[in-house]
Amino acid sequence: MTEATTEEQPFRRLRYFHGQLLTARDFQREQEYFREKLKLRMRCLLGYGVVCGLFVEPAPAPDDKEKHEHQAKVHITSGLGVDCDGNEVLVPGSCAIDLWDALHEDERTGSTVWVGVEYTERAVEPTRTVFNSACADTSDCDFGYTEESYCVRVTTKTPPKDERCETCCTRCEHKVLWLARIDDVDFAKPVREEQIHLDVRRFFGKRVPTVITGVNWRHGHTYTVNEAKELLGTQKNSGGLVVEFSDGVRVDSLRRGVVEIQVIEGGAGRNADTWYMGGKFEEPTPQDGEFTDHFRYRQTTRETLQDGDRVLITVRAAFILDHCCRPVDGTNVGGRVPYLGHADVETETGHGHDPEPEPTGCLVPPTGIGPWTSGTGAGGDVFESWFFITEERS
Repeated sequence: MTEATTEEQPFRRLRYFHGQLLTARDFQREQEYFREKLKLRMRCLLGYGVVCGLFVEPAPAPDDKEKHEHQAKVHITSGLGVDCDGNEVLVPGSCAIDLWDALHEDERTGSTVWVGVEYTERAVEPTRTVFNSACADTSDCDFGYTEESYCVRVTTKTPPKDERCETCCTRCEHKVLWLARIDDVDFAKPVREEQIHLDVRRFFGKRVPTVITGVNWRHGHTYTVNEAKELLGTQKNSGGLVVEFSDGVRVDSLRRGVVEIQVIEGGAGRNADTWYMGGKFEEPTPQDGEFTDHFRYRQTTRETLQDGDRVLITVRAAFILDHCCRPVDGTNVGGRVPYLGHADVETETGHGHDPEPEPTGCLVPPTGIGPWTSGTGAGGDVFESWFFITEERS
């Protein structure tokens, strides 16, 4: 019989028998048995992260006319999370936070602030004891209940990432659920909504899939022939389609066939003939290391685009592996993967023609707790996007 190699002690449950003497310690250990079992099932079968709510929003400006030295305040909406130890973190109502007061004195010089919540307990409801223990170490009153609560954590130090590929059998070191990053904080001024970024939130689940967080073209836009040439990088060492990821992906998984550029011909008369545009990965290079958080794919052939063509970009995300050798969750849900905002091509009006209007009924992503990215939580699949070609600007 082999011995257990885990650091955890084996579970022991109370075994009742007639005439047994039970003390407070025995009942406490029985509570711990069931609590630890529930936490084990939670983190191993379901995972951890934000379940619902827990949004960080700007706090409204004070109604009084007094001048406040520190006005950088936010509030956390009600919601539920589960920390990496399996504890449920419940915020029953909106919680207001003064960022200056919440920060440690040594951290009040930074301009980027992270806000999170952490599970905590406290003893409540003092109760008079009836009997002292045999050693007379019990006071006249003791607390009768343990209240499960939370505390707010605010820091200017970048929180560590959970790099574990398997979170079930290894305990975590950092139990704070980080909810938002606030940039360019001026403690003398109110926090604006655009300063708050939710990309630090962890989706509730056993693992966080690597997703596509941005591309350098606008999905559904219409570009002129010249703009498209610059974007696709027909000239050596210029342009190229850029795709960014939420985490590092394996460079050796960016192989021929993973990305395809297909042109569907349009224009007057017969159309819908298709052909494939040759291309290669310009970045990363083999010297850039084992992992990369983006790639640049550039056209290498000389085919000519024409008025009415549609350029279809396909990234086979199921073949791109992250540092845990899991596939990138690449579904371009609703075509909402964000534009990176630093494309190599600048058009006369900024970024080409206006795209098709987006559905107004889908303002938040399917997860409901973070910004739009690719992915449905299932992993793998195919990322698809396209743009249209016009001969000249109208």
